Amino acid sequence: MSKIILSINAGSSSVKISVYEATTGQTPNELAETQIDGLTSPPPQLKYTRDSKIVIKDKELSKAIASQKDAFQYMLDQLISDPELTAIKRKDDIAIACHRVVHGGDYGESKVIDSETYHHLEELTDLAPLHNASALEIVKYCLDSLPGTKNIAVFDSQFHQTIPEHIRTYPINQEVAKKNQLRKYGFHGISYSFITRSVAEFLGKDVGETNLIVLHLGSGASACAIRGGGSMDTSMGLTPLAGLPGATRSGSVDPSLVFHYASDVGKLSPNSTSSLHISRAEEILNKESGWKSLTGTTNFGTVAASSEPKMKLAFDILVDRICSYIGSYYVTLHGKVDALVFAGGIGEKSDMLRKRVTAEVACLGFEVDEGKNGKKIEEVVRDIGKEGARHGTLVCQTDEQFEMARICAVDENLLN
Repeated sequence: MSKIILSINAGSSSVKISVYEATTGQTPNELAETQIDGLTSPPPQLKYTRDSKIVIKDKELSKAIASQKDAFQYMLDQLISDPELTAIKRKDDIAIACHRVVHGGDYGESKVIDSETYHHLEELTDLAPLHNASALEIVKYCLDSLPGTKNIAVFDSQFHQTIPEHIRTYPINQEVAKKNQLRKYGFHGISYSFITRSVAEFLGKDVGETNLIVLHLGSGASACAIRGGGSMDTSMGLTPLAGLPGATRSGSVDPSLVFHYASDVGKLSPNSTSSLHISRAEEILNKESGWKSLTGTTNFGTVAASSEPKMKLAFDILVDRICSYIGSYYVTLHGKVDALVFAGGIGEKSDMLRKRVTAEVACLGFEVDEGKNGKKIEEVVRDIGKEGARHGTLVCQTDEQFEMARICAVDENLLN
């Protein structure tokens, strides 16, 4: 018997819901997708696709939608009231709501959310205050308003539980580290899971025999070394702040920098709330840095297309940091690399960035074919590598929504 799964992805300024029909062990079938963007820069805009056809495109909403929970509630009502979406006529038709939760601590697998799991995730919010809180707001709404629906947390950190101890451990007092759960966790794991499976299939290899260097490049960006289908190392750490710079994130900097930046960095931000405790340091490095701080825009397409010095500087910084991780992970994998994979919104769309990065790491054996690289990416996996190159270079259109639904569908304990 098929069941309806909602894949729910709450971002800092958006909420996306994908609707799937699934039976145990089968590939989920997408029925609809709806998204509200612009929660932090009103008016919010709605997109809605049903049966792969655009129904609503960038419709400005006059209704007051101030939070992720408001956005979710609006879209849920929209899905239920759509006469063309016959799979959902009432709330009881939704068997499973799977939620993307950025930080899962030591959880190595997805979890059914009961009161114990929920309270554990609340405690983890201090490790990822800018990410877990919006997801938990929607989880709580689902627990209260959809009593017949099973809620499942799929963690961005669970893919990285295979990172070896010597890589995940910070060289600090270990009693303090263990007490406060201070170690490298890594994120974007739902995306890396999808990419690893998709690329292995494309290459005709077993996942367990696949070695990749993957770049998930978007407004939040990270890199991952994958050996034998599992995460060996990743650029993000205790929180998603470490590693590569992003649209508003600094990425890794000297830890002392923030104390020289401002004198009140240890104080709570004025934007803190009773449930969300953000220090000024976290706010500066997460929300007031990255290429927006250098250029004034979060749009990387604008950055890449401009020859203006400040734009070029931002582009060069990102290329430099990406190449540093490629070199490091090439050594981690002892040179046994099936492919360098570009993914994420920027990785999938910016042929200029792909061309520049591969040119900088050509000494390692990665080269792109300019003709293949310049074409719009339409397949799930596209080979953009130059014929005869030592290692492959690919682009993968990642799909976190699908991967969440698939994780639920392949696990009988989660689906039933």
